[in-house]
Amino acid sequence: MGMEILHRIRDCTICRDHLPHGVNPVLAAHPESRVAIIGQAPGSIVHRTGIPWDDKSGDRLREWLGVSVEEFYDARNFAIIPMGFCYPGKGKSGDLPPRPECAPQWHGILLEQLTNLGLTLLIGQYAQARYLGERRKRTLTETVRSWKEYLPDKLLVLPHPSPRNNIWLRKNPWFEAEVLPELRNIVQRG
Repeated sequence: MGMEILHRIRDCTICRDHLPHGVNPVLAAHPESRVAIIGQAPGSIVHRTGIPWDDKSGDRLREWLGVSVEEFYDARNFAIIPMGFCYPGKGKSGDLPPRPECAPQWHGILLEQLTNLGLTLLIGQYAQARYLGERRKRTLTETVRSWKEYLPDKLLVLPHPSPRNNIWLRKNPWFEAEVLPELRNIVQRG
């Protein structure tokens, strides 16, 4: 993959009229990326820094993966491809949903160039809805609880690692006991 696609995405302005804080597409990828992380959209901190997962959610995600900051930001290890590449702004109970234009416009062309992927993480309901379709369960909890169903397709479903999900994590201790050890094993095996 030439870096052309990354430049094209970073220059994208298709939803600028809907972004109250302006356009700043944030992503990372390399032809040798081993794991794709498909999350929601950058938050306000990431919008300001331009560094993916540069917040408390990113700290927790790196802990879940069992990797260092250096390993995480090596795009040969992790391609970071949000559903919406720009910060969508604040809503009543957290950030607004990712803009719907990004994934249909860019994901296919970007993912087809990542030929070394051994795993794709689908973080949160938006990524799971797009990539699981009819295979997604009724709720995020049921989908994550069914994580083994998706592994043969090199997919692993996760809740969002946001501190806003602390209550969910406390209510679902099986996630840390069952899913995270398998996630770390897959990441370490490469």
